[in-house]
Amino acid sequence: MSAVEAVPNPVVSWLRLFGSECRLVISRRRNIAGLGVLAAVPILIAVAVKIWGVGGGGPSFVDAITGNGLFVALAALAVELPLFLPLAVSWISGDAIAGEANLGTLRYLLTVPVGRTRLLTVKYASLIFFSLAATVLVALVGALIGSILFGTGPMILLSGDTIGFGATVVRLALVCCYLAAGFAALAAIGLFVSTLTEQPIGATVATVLINVGMFVLDTITQLDWLHPYLLTHWWMSFGDLLRSPIYTGDISRGLLTALAYAIIFWLAAWARFSSKDVTS
Repeated sequence: MSAVEAVPNPVVSWLRLFGSECRLVISRRRNIAGLGVLAAVPILIAVAVKIWGVGGGGPSFVDAITGNGLFVALAALAVELPLFLPLAVSWISGDAIAGEANLGTLRYLLTVPVGRTRLLTVKYASLIFFSLAATVLVALVGALIGSILFGTGPMILLSGDTIGFGATVVRLALVCCYLAAGFAALAAIGLFVSTLTEQPIGATVATVLINVGMFVLDTITQLDWLHPYLLTHWWMSFGDLLRSPIYTGDISRGLLTALAYAIIFWLAAWARFSSKDVTS
């Protein structure tokens, strides 16, 4: 074997490490349990509407469930958006570095050898994967149970236009990608917090409090000048993807805000982690 052949391909090596990290994230029992809770919400919504009908007082999408089962997916996403999905992302991201340090495996990982920058990149990529996977899971379960209980058909958009089944699936996929981008930005915050401590519970709680804090600040009218800079301010803009034509103004601002948060907090995590004294 030549010297060139002996050098591992960095891209293949990164992908192998990324695949291993994603399998680890998905296969842990506590994470499976968390995903199970996320998947249970759309089922509960669909069964409740099927048994007791539409009673009002919930997300606007609930009223349309009986006409098209795919609205269960949108209703479930709206219900889980303030707490359940951010909590799941906060738990995984808070555990990313702090969990390894708490178990004593972080030092071992860095001596494999895996460079700190590559490890942090892989960790964040797996968090993006989880953010998308969790969002798609909620939507997919909601779409399936809704289709079974209520059937499918043309969807009436928020703008009053009607689209077919295929176009509806495309819109639902766009909603999942948009929300996953916001959750990925929250994961960057959690990753940064995770580099500050060796206690994953502490990192998770801190990330959840940051998320809740942004929601609270967004309700204070005296701070309306601050609202556009809050990550959570743009999450409910996913409804603009359900108009014809799609209103891209708030969607674009939401994506740019998420990108800014992701870059800033990933760089902060890198600056902290690259100079951190790893003793465990």
